[in-house]
Amino acid sequence: KQWYQRRVRVEVVPKDLNNIRACMMCSLLKNTEQFTTDGCDNCEQWLNLRNNRERVYDCTSPNYEGMIALTNPDESWVARWQRIRGLVRGMYAISVNGKLPAHVQRELERQGIKYKSRDLGM
Repeated sequence: KQWYQRRVRVEVVPKDLNNIRACMMCSLLKNTEQFTTDGCDNCEQWLNLRNNRERVYDCTSPNYEGMIALTNPDESWVARWQRIRGLVRGMYAISVNGKLPAHVQRELERQGIKYKSRDLGM
């Protein structure tokens, strides 16, 4: 596809700067309503955020450092460095403060998913 055909879905980009949260698994940035309505575009199959505000609060964090606009996830050296290569185009946090709750980490482990915290301060 041509570069102009590979556009970011508008709903993946935060609709406003209020209530932005970062997914603790992939660091995608969206506002609370977007996570509640659509889930995480990368992790929904494991985190099940859609239509579950409590789960959104458990698995996302309002505390994060920096932002990356990812437009070419397969070829970006920044994506490789941030461990977001191959994920959806969108806005990502450089570091997400906190980690997934223990019960969510156990669920991931049962599904064979290895969780690695996105908190660079840990």
